[in-house]
Amino acid sequence: MKIVISTTVNMPIYEQIVNQIRDAVIRGELSAGEGMPSIRVLAKDLAVSVITTKRAYEELEKEGVIESVPGRGFYVCEQKNDHLREKQMMNIESRMSDLLKECENAGMTLDDVVDMVRVLGEK
Repeated sequence: MKIVISTTVNMPIYEQIVNQIRDAVIRGELSAGEGMPSIRVLAKDLAVSVITTKRAYEELEKEGVIESVPGRGFYVCEQKNDHLREKQMMNIESRMSDLLKECENAGMTLDDVVDMVRVLGEK
């Protein structure tokens, strides 16, 4: 699993980490019981603050995506992919709603937006 941090998106780095790890679990790239990098190792690999990776792991723990095993590290939990997928869909809906508002403010019609999505989807 490779995590890519973007400075051009309007999303906190910890949230980018959370989303990419959650997506990797949904896609099956990370399986139940698989070990995760330590907070410090992940921070070093991504060239971000330890506080940022700690916050991402805390969020993933709250969601039940990973668990901390004292003295051993972090591991991927057994997942109910339907629940994770629903959370992912809610996140996408929220972001899409914001994008649609931007499109409306730019004077785009729904047909313009659909055409743009089709063109971009073909790449």
